[in-house]
Amino acid sequence: MSLLIFLIILSALIIVHELGHFLVAKYYGIRVDEFGLGYPPRAWKLFSWRQTVFTLNWLPFGGFVKIFGENPSEEAKPSPWKDSKGKGLALDSFQTKNRGIQAAVLVAGVVGNFLFAWLLISFGFMSGLPSPAGLALPIENPRTVITVVVPGSPAAQAGLKSGDAIVSMSRGDSYAELSPEALSEFIARSLEPITLSIERGKTSFTKNLAPQEGLIAGRPALGISMETIGIVDLPLHRAIWEGLKTTVSLTLLTARAIFSLISQAVVGRADLAAVTGPVGIVGMVGDMRELGWNYLVTFAALLSINLSIINLMPFPALDGGRLLFVGIETVTRRPIPSRFFNAVNTAGFALLIFLMILITIQDVRNIF
Repeated sequence: MSLLIFLIILSALIIVHELGHFLVAKYYGIRVDEFGLGYPPRAWKLFSWRQTVFTLNWLPFGGFVKIFGENPSEEAKPSPWKDSKGKGLALDSFQTKNRGIQAAVLVAGVVGNFLFAWLLISFGFMSGLPSPAGLALPIENPRTVITVVVPGSPAAQAGLKSGDAIVSMSRGDSYAELSPEALSEFIARSLEPITLSIERGKTSFTKNLAPQEGLIAGRPALGISMETIGIVDLPLHRAIWEGLKTTVSLTLLTARAIFSLISQAVVGRADLAAVTGPVGIVGMVGDMRELGWNYLVTFAALLSINLSIINLMPFPALDGGRLLFVGIETVTRRPIPSRFFNAVNTAGFALLIFLMILITIQDVRNIF
């Protein structure tokens, strides 16, 4: 079930991304030969609209658009229909449009993922979305929730996960106040085992954990971070506004985290154990499903934001790499040779596949 949900979420994110490219290309009169649901080989031709064939393909996830002329090796051909002003014949190739239009088409996919994240978060705010206290948002049913579990810690070995709500914490006949600060102090004063009552979605269970020295300097710890989290339920107009602010904030935080990881990788200090691939994400989808659909909506929004930022990176085979080529062509006022373009894109795609394989191997090792 987790794999199926992951494929549905991934397909939605990719289709929204490709829809952004499609709509902006159509707006500027660029020919789009095909909009595919799933990946080839083709199973059925669904219908045609404004010279675009919509197809259903046998690999049942994701999607793609074929924009005429996006590859420099394709030649621009006259279109048989008039432009938006009804004046004469238009050239409908991506290559014949000015650099600003080309950039707009390339950025449209990223914008699509940002808007999709905004939609998901706004919908979540209207129907009840988990949110930390202190964000100037009204929250209901505040609870102390585990937000981080340190790998290898007593909490990790006991199977605790991010999103678990702490119902009670005791040591013998002594019970801790249910606030993150009070619970942290309770743990710090304990060397003997502590009993935790946990709720995970609709499941309740109890764990006995012994605090461990060395996780935090000078005090015993279980290896968890906690925060007060409640449910935000907003009316439509405020949900849309707060959804936009939250999406912008999450985008900035995610961008900083990604570029920090890249900068550390350049100097050889990156912790790649923190990078998760498809196998790890499937496991995270399972965890979110246990916690409830509202957590799953938030997770899908975060994936959409990550996809938008990663696609903007100036790396071959990504939208950001294509934008870099457009920028170079704007400065040099000469098109990049198609042979060089194809070679660089092929090399970039091969490198992305290689990195994905390495990350997948790491995910599998983490499971076993």
